Amino acid sequence: MEGQKIEEAKLVKVEGVEKWDVEKFLNKQKIREVVKYLVQWKGFTVEYDTWEKEENLGNARKVVEEFEERMNAEVRRQEKLDMVEKRDFRKRELPGKYMAKMLYG
Repeated sequence: MEGQKIEEAKLVKVEGVEKWDVEKFLNKQKIREVVKYLVQWKGFTVEYDTWEKEENLGNARKVVEEFEERMNAEVRRQEKLDMVEKRDFRKRELPGKYMAKMLYG
């Protein structure tokens, strides 16, 4: 893709087997009890991002845990924003003295 930094991709040896190194996780999905992560591979551009099963990412356990922490923090942040939005909506409602009967006869 245009404007992306391209590095030379290198294999990493894990337990004697060469594997590609994970740059970061971009997303997560669970379909029929199978958890998959969208993986950005180190040294590759976005067209090489792939969905990988959780069980295939044993060498990237630390990166998985960091991604899960970021996702959980984002969920908590969004829940707080939703609560504030609900509270603000109540403030915009008519004060208690304006009942429907008064407004509509």
